[in-house]
Amino acid sequence: MAGHGSGTGFHPHLPGFKYKLLSTTLGATMWFFIFYRARKDGMKLLGLKHPWEGHGHGHDDHAHESHAEHH
Repeated sequence: MAGHGSGTGFHPHLPGFKYKLLSTTLGATMWFFIFYRARKDGMKLLGLKHPWEGHGHGHDDHAHESHAEHH
């Protein structure tokens, strides 16, 4: 069986520590961003809330107050 174990075939190199750290950091950042956006827009994305509904901070009231103060 000549050639058996002579290094033929596919032998990939393992990634270095820097690449593992970089990929883990980028992956974690991606998932944190996805969860952040799901928290902010998840109800709209799932169709449980209309996109034109207010976000509940009452900015319309503040806009009218500030408009009245200027006149």
